[in-house]
Amino acid sequence: MKRYKVQKSGPLRGSVSIPGDKSIGHRAIIFGALSRGECSVTGLSGGLDNVATANCFRAMGVDIELGDRSARIRGVGLRGLQMPKTVLDCGNSGTSMRLLAGLLAAQRFGSRMVGDHSLTRRPMGRVIEPLRARGAHIAGTSGAKPGALYPPISIAPLVEGEFISGIEYDMPIASAQVKSCMLLAGLYANGPTTIREPVLSRDHTERMMMALGVPLETAGSMCRLDPQEEGWTRGWDPFTWEVPGDPSSATFMLAAAQMVPGSQVCTTGVGVNPTRTGFFDVLRFMGVAPHFESQGDGAGGELVANLTATHGAARATTVGGELLVRMIDEVPALAVLAATVKGKTEIRDAEELRVKESDRIAVMAKALRDFGCPCEELPDGMIIEGGGPLRAARVESQGDHRIAMSAALLGLVAEGETIVDDVECVETSFPGFPELLRSLGANIEVEVVS
Repeated sequence: MKRYKVQKSGPLRGSVSIPGDKSIGHRAIIFGALSRGECSVTGLSGGLDNVATANCFRAMGVDIELGDRSARIRGVGLRGLQMPKTVLDCGNSGTSMRLLAGLLAAQRFGSRMVGDHSLTRRPMGRVIEPLRARGAHIAGTSGAKPGALYPPISIAPLVEGEFISGIEYDMPIASAQVKSCMLLAGLYANGPTTIREPVLSRDHTERMMMALGVPLETAGSMCRLDPQEEGWTRGWDPFTWEVPGDPSSATFMLAAAQMVPGSQVCTTGVGVNPTRTGFFDVLRFMGVAPHFESQGDGAGGELVANLTATHGAARATTVGGELLVRMIDEVPALAVLAATVKGKTEIRDAEELRVKESDRIAVMAKALRDFGCPCEELPDGMIIEGGGPLRAARVESQGDHRIAMSAALLGLVAEGETIVDDVECVETSFPGFPELLRSLGANIEVEVVS
């Protein structure tokens, strides 16, 4: 087991290249595997989550060579996947499992998806139920909550004469994973797939599909895919894509710069898709907006920029609604930043955090209190009274990479030595996290313990 040892640090300064966006990386691998030829994807995160997606496709007969944050993928087309000879292991990746559920539900072979202990606790009814409504033979497993469905997921094949049906689906909660699951199933459907969200979630899948010529149209938080549109050949040609840096990972570097006085940090080549820039907008509301320098486009038409954060006098704020949806993964980073900002910061409409790798609301609220920051836990968020002195603490990550990284940031401004236990999980999303922080001047070490 590994842990972080963190001490209060002086100003953080420098420029860092952020690992590739794992959300985009998952999708690039999926669309590469389903293409009609050899694709090249560069700029992958190098994390275990993208590797899990690649391994699932390898098990279904797709030739994928993974290099140093790159992949060469020999696509087999929409109907070229083979029945896996073993279970498909998604590891810790909920994105892999939920997106592949939509793809596998439309196949004429059976499959079974499993995950690690953390993933096995994450609910899957949100994809299983709408897929069943489309005619899929898919089942989950009972678990902690009565009536809820969890991994492993078992999928029986569609037999001759059966198809995934078209659907009009009004999603109760905005979710890019559920939306993408339904759109992937929709590639094989016998009618249009229309999805409506309460607010627009991240739209990487839609951007990629449109870039590849898939007959998809969008209007606000609605999208419609019609695989029977005249002229579509039910497939796409191979591509060469570069994955931009992960804005969720950049968030931790930019937050650290705002937390440690005298800091200035530049993160290069970061994806700035408008559905992912909620945290940057919050920084603007707090009076410490990062500087954007456009760098053109990345994979599937994704916008890319260099972002520079300079420490300033941030003010407390309130976050919720549509803005919260655009920064759902960045809430832990906002919470630790709020601990250093004088005043009351309120986070609302974040119920989704209860069913991530951990209950991020409960775990993050406890961690803040352990560091000496008053924090009231709410059913859908928290109220943080920041600006007071912080003391070092010992934090158990609960196997959640964002909790581990957030606790490490608090250690940079707390008096004493902070210990963050069980940090191997960080490799799933942000390989090299402690090394990048150390390159900026942070006092953080990785220790192997028995």
